[in-house]
Amino acid sequence: MPISGVNIVHLVCLAVVLPPEIETCIGAMYHKSFKLEIHTVIQAVAENYTKESDPNALNDIAILKRHDAAMLSIRVVVNGEFLVTYQADGLVISTPTGSTAYNLSNGGPIIVPQSGSICLTPVAPHSLNIRPIVINDDSVIELSVESRSHNFLVAIDGRSEKLTEGTKLSIRKAPYAVKIIKLCSKRYFSTLREKLMWGADQRQK
Repeated sequence: MPISGVNIVHLVCLAVVLPPEIETCIGAMYHKSFKLEIHTVIQAVAENYTKESDPNALNDIAILKRHDAAMLSIRVVVNGEFLVTYQADGLVISTPTGSTAYNLSNGGPIIVPQSGSICLTPVAPHSLNIRPIVINDDSVIELSVESRSHNFLVAIDGRSEKLTEGTKLSIRKAPYAVKIIKLCSKRYFSTLREKLMWGADQRQK
């Protein structure tokens, strides 16, 4: 079922309908004067997930250290090929939808929706040579995590669960996508300029 987000905070690029525009949005849906955007969903699979856990994320899946624990060692394999072992506080795997969220705050790139890609962005990496990398969203990402505390957190769109060291975690595109309703008057780049204040001159205030 298509959905539409209402923007009640300042920096949400997905929800571009403002509260005063709700009636206009409903009218557009009634008259079918809108367009649909298909947004990729990713999922995390691990052998010790419970049945109650939702493994799917529209925004991002983050591998994080617990509280004051030492940094993690995260070995990453993409489509069967070794990529790198991150020494960092964590790793964010984000969709284009989530690229303007936790990924962006960690220095990751903004990814245009429907670009067919996902991004791997380390959180506070130990090496300055480590940078985010964008890969095809059909890729299968396998993670092996080591920690001095022998456990770590996996946060799936903010829903955190503790996993034990040695757990094999696999991240891939989910078998379904999310349909987002967009008003014809709304444009992605204009939303970015507005939300991120690109080109704004603070001296003019």
